[in-house]
Amino acid sequence: MKIVVSDKAAEWYKGEMLLNEGDYVRFFARYGGCSTVQQGFSLGISNEKPVNSAVSLEKDGIHYYIEEKDLWYFDNNDLYADFNDAAQEPEYHYAEKQA
Repeated sequence: MKIVVSDKAAEWYKGEMLLNEGDYVRFFARYGGCSTVQQGFSLGISNEKPVNSAVSLEKDGIHYYIEEKDLWYFDNNDLYADFNDAAQEPEYHYAEKQA
């Protein structure tokens, strides 16, 4: 699997989460809410260093990652973090892993 973060979403994370070069953004499974991949769970984000990173992406000096223990949530899908101009916040899409 892979993580893809659009340029606009990356800008939002930097500004909203006060990120500096070398910082981390973790995507994780959060109990509650709704998603298209796991009923009863939703995607959470936090700013913390990895413990056991399974998937990662470095973009503009920021490290985006998913811990191994959270891979089940993505159900073998890639994660796409895009930006919703109308809502002025990121939106997430999941797509089957490309070979």
